[in-house]
Amino acid sequence: MPITCTPPIQPTAKPLSSVGCLGVVVPVFNEAGTVAELMRRVLAQAEVAEVAVVDDGSSDGTWARLESIAAGDARVRLIRHERNRGKGAAVRSGLIQLTAPFCIIQDADLEYDPADFAGVVAPLLHDEADVVYGSRFLDAETARTVWLHRVGNHWLTLAARFITGLRLTDEATCYKAFHRELVAQLDLREDGFGFCPEFTAKVARMNLRVVEVPVRYQARGAADGKKIRLWHGLEALWCLVRYSWGSCGKRS
Repeated sequence: MPITCTPPIQPTAKPLSSVGCLGVVVPVFNEAGTVAELMRRVLAQAEVAEVAVVDDGSSDGTWARLESIAAGDARVRLIRHERNRGKGAAVRSGLIQLTAPFCIIQDADLEYDPADFAGVVAPLLHDEADVVYGSRFLDAETARTVWLHRVGNHWLTLAARFITGLRLTDEATCYKAFHRELVAQLDLREDGFGFCPEFTAKVARMNLRVVEVPVRYQARGAADGKKIRLWHGLEALWCLVRYSWGSCGKRS
């Protein structure tokens, strides 16, 4: 069985309003075609206090677009990796920049709708959860995805439920929201797409309150720039096992 490896988080005083309560991390790699619209949607949400955008070594003009966006909104902070290091590395670089009470991860590909931020952050705001997953599959009508990805997600989530004990419907969701204080305790290590299963396994070991809320989803395919491949699912399974039963302490 998973074991507790750190004490439960001790959050700061609960915000009195959802306005300005959320820090957003946006990992970006070669999304010049979507990042401007994505950032427009993110910055339009009343919950957003700050956005840390991490360009993970893009070579398609993404950085120039980000510089223009940041110049027009003081809430945007830009971080740039000179070479591509992976989603997990980009998320870590962004998380350490945030100061808002709650954090959320937002991909730059328009598959997820930032208009769902209010619903995702609500259980945190009302002290009903420590971590919230935005599930694409709680409401089947909101998920627009190809059957192969849906089947892969289904089996990965079943494995996550068995390994971690968390009763999830969507382990691999991008939308993971949580108390900012949790960042230091998780000691995230995965540089690539292993970030999601590592996060899930470590949250389970901490015995935190994890809830899911439904979110909208519009999938894109490889031809449109989707970067997830079959082998990433196998990597995710390995990470679930590794971080559920292996060491999760601080680096020596």
